[in-house]
Amino acid sequence: MASPAHDGKRLDLASAALGTRLRIVGARLDAADAAWLAAVGLHEGEEVVVLRRAIAAGPLHVRTGSGGEFAVARELAVRLDVLVIEGAP
Repeated sequence: MASPAHDGKRLDLASAALGTRLRIVGARLDAADAAWLAAVGLHEGEEVVVLRRAIAAGPLHVRTGSGGEFAVARELAVRLDVLVIEGAP
């Protein structure tokens, strides 16, 4: 399995490039938001790919490593810290 690579800075999910494999490494969420995201498979350690972004401040369409696809509000995505997975396209 590939290990995460980064330049010493965490990237938030909302600013990640489309199509890049990422690993969630942290979250700055209240308990309710954290519980909802965990219930749909977006938790620390999970791999995700941003498939699409809605215009302006709309949601992101993401796919988890287990194959689930979800729309994530931009205001939640900016609070999910991710790292690019080394060797991923």
